Amino acid sequence: MFRTAVRNVLAHKARLLMTTLAVLLGVAFVSGTLVFTDTISSAYHKGSEKGFEHVDVAVQPTSGASGTPGEAPALSQELLDETAALPGVDSAIGAVSGFTALAGRDGELVGDGWSTRGANHYAGADGADPRYPMAEGRAPQRAGEIAIDARTAERTGYEVGDTARLSVDGPVREETITGVFTTDDGNVAAGGTLVLFDTATAQDLFAAPGEFTEITLSAASGTSQDELERAVSAMLPDTAEAVTGQHLADEQARAIEEGMSGMQTGLLVFAGIALFVGVFIIANTFTMLVAQRTKELALLRAVGASRRQVTRSVLVEATVVGLVAGAGGMLAGIGIAAGLRGLLNASGALLPDGPLEVTTGAVVASLAVGVGVTVLAAWLPARRAAKIPPVAAMSSVHATASTRGLVVRNVIGSVLVAAGAALVFLGTGMEAETAKFPMGLGGMLMIVGVFVLTPLLSRPLIAAAAPLLRLFGVSGKLARQNAVRNPRRTAATASALMIGLTLITGMTVVAGSAQKGIEKLAADALKADYTISMANYTPLSPEVQHTLAEDERVTAISPLRNSPAEIGGGTEYLTGVNGADIGELTDLDFTAGSFAGLSGDAAVVDRDTAEQHGWRLGSTIPVTYEDGARGELTVSGVYEGNEMIRGIMLDTATLDPHLQRVDAMQVLVKTEDGPSEAVQSALERELGDNPALLVQSKQDVTEDIASMFTLMLNILYGLLAMAVIVAVLGVVNTLAMSVFERSQEIGMLRAIGLDRRAVKRMVRLESVVIALFGGVMGLGLGVFFGWAAGEMISGSLPTYELVLPWGRMGVFLALAAVVGVLAALWPARRAARLNMLAAIKAA
Repeated sequence: MFRTAVRNVLAHKARLLMTTLAVLLGVAFVSGTLVFTDTISSAYHKGSEKGFEHVDVAVQPTSGASGTPGEAPALSQELLDETAALPGVDSAIGAVSGFTALAGRDGELVGDGWSTRGANHYAGADGADPRYPMAEGRAPQRAGEIAIDARTAERTGYEVGDTARLSVDGPVREETITGVFTTDDGNVAAGGTLVLFDTATAQDLFAAPGEFTEITLSAASGTSQDELERAVSAMLPDTAEAVTGQHLADEQARAIEEGMSGMQTGLLVFAGIALFVGVFIIANTFTMLVAQRTKELALLRAVGASRRQVTRSVLVEATVVGLVAGAGGMLAGIGIAAGLRGLLNASGALLPDGPLEVTTGAVVASLAVGVGVTVLAAWLPARRAAKIPPVAAMSSVHATASTRGLVVRNVIGSVLVAAGAALVFLGTGMEAETAKFPMGLGGMLMIVGVFVLTPLLSRPLIAAAAPLLRLFGVSGKLARQNAVRNPRRTAATASALMIGLTLITGMTVVAGSAQKGIEKLAADALKADYTISMANYTPLSPEVQHTLAEDERVTAISPLRNSPAEIGGGTEYLTGVNGADIGELTDLDFTAGSFAGLSGDAAVVDRDTAEQHGWRLGSTIPVTYEDGARGELTVSGVYEGNEMIRGIMLDTATLDPHLQRVDAMQVLVKTEDGPSEAVQSALERELGDNPALLVQSKQDVTEDIASMFTLMLNILYGLLAMAVIVAVLGVVNTLAMSVFERSQEIGMLRAIGLDRRAVKRMVRLESVVIALFGGVMGLGLGVFFGWAAGEMISGSLPTYELVLPWGRMGVFLALAAVVGVLAALWPARRAARLNMLAAIKAA
């Protein structure tokens, strides 16, 4: 029986080709994901290990140890000197770092957001810093001098002696490049930038004079990391803690692992979708093969093969197909991983260098997935094959699905759809976190239920296309009849496409609706003409506000400061604003009081926070500021908060004296003539045409939101494209095998006058009808799931409103029709080329 199974695979290799390709694509997605994430994770790990080569023990501030709600206290020069003098310490380095935006020769930001960093060059006794060996020039020694990493120098073309423009918190600085250094910093290896200042300048920019954000110690010969850590911990104050370099490396490795795990899980979900779609194709293929080999299988039964042996022979065929697909998918996955890394690097993503990591686990997983999915999908057809009676060897007729079987199927499908819909409706009334499980389970039950019901739905939906098909004469009529001849086969073929379109449509509906809601939120919440922020949304220097306030065109201006405070035994964030102008810059609905008189100890609070604490107009709020000072605020207004503006707002004159650093997350600006390109350009010039600053109108904010959602959708479309490709292969496979089954019938049609062009048209129309059937079901389910997800989102986004993207849905339906046409090219050509006499003779 084993030899028989292998011979059957070789005999039907053309008919199994599409099945093999479908599984291969799914496996390639899985193996590509595993190889890609293993490669990136390994490269980050190696970079992390190199980055901590010079660190045996690190001393770091302890957050909250000072008893105030502000940032952790910095480390002093005195503490650095004390740790350096400890027995077992070979050297000590004080480190300070923060965001630094470096502009290239073209004036554009080099790197992206958080990847652009600045740090200090800590000169030892020999004037060198072991972390950053100089490749050219010398280290910065005074204000106005910087050094840049070798990778940044190479891609920007900067050389020693050049002047570079940069920004730390808003204002533009022009610095002279005195040196180029090499580094094992993982951020630089991943495409970021690192700018070095002398220690005094770095402290002024990122901390305070004489303060560090970290102290790193190198152990003397014969002293272990653990021994040094214990010695250092014994002399540290409560505001600092010591950790070993190995601990830091392990923590970073764990963080990398978690980050890669999230990415890997996300990609594997889409790989699973592609494989799930492939299950329909595999099951369909083996069902059709079993049907076509009825006499052969019955003959095996007649000569003594048991049911178990027949089942086993079909599963052996599936195993062979799975092994071939798994091996091919593994090789294709390696190519996908290499291509994906190259594509992301070309698009500016920050990925470290390193060889491709093909682990044993990835190889085993690929083969296991290939064999497992194929055998699982082929199990039911194999069971059906075993039930073929030996008497069927005397005839080509085999048992069709009984009426009772179809009734049972329809009942099961109806129950699944009803249960799934009930869970989805239940989830729409829950909070977002608690709704995930019932909605996810309900969605799965509905998809499975609709698939089970698809044979029942196929007749009325395909019948609805009859008026259009009549336009194509006999070919159209035959195409409709062929599409409904075997409802189960049509259902399995259409369902593969339905799943992909359900997900695509659902995500498009949610993304479009959320985008509209956020745009409405931005428009409704702000009256400011412009918002100014850093490119990576780090704090802005107060100099930005002062510079803009001097512009005659500016009629109202306010910073949005952010400061933690202890209120009612917990931490709340205070927002410092210009009390005199904030009413002209925002458009908030007050349920009590107003912005009027927002000065002194007055504060306005969003309704949710007020209800949580039991505050009302006139209530007194005891507060401990971030510097530890205590005070009281009086509620002068209660407003309806939203995702953009919420919390406790008070005047900056009250808040600023308690801040460790006076800065702002954003600055809101209103101008005399309203928003215009000329005004926006003038504001940008006043701020020094700084690439690290974003000067955005409400239209710019809206466009940013739109581009973000467009990018997200394009990524999701790309990931789901694999499932759609697999579905296309399913249509091709079904039509090709259907043509083989109907060879005699097609030969008779040709003999009575149907020409080759009409035969091609018949097969194409059948394909288009099946594809559109799957498309219509996918659109319907997608809209339903999009609505349900929106009901869940609307709880946290009040401005959310359902938007049906009719244009895109029309495109999706048109693409389904195109899929049908393309999928039919080869089967239609094959059908038209059949020799009519040979086809008529076929039994």
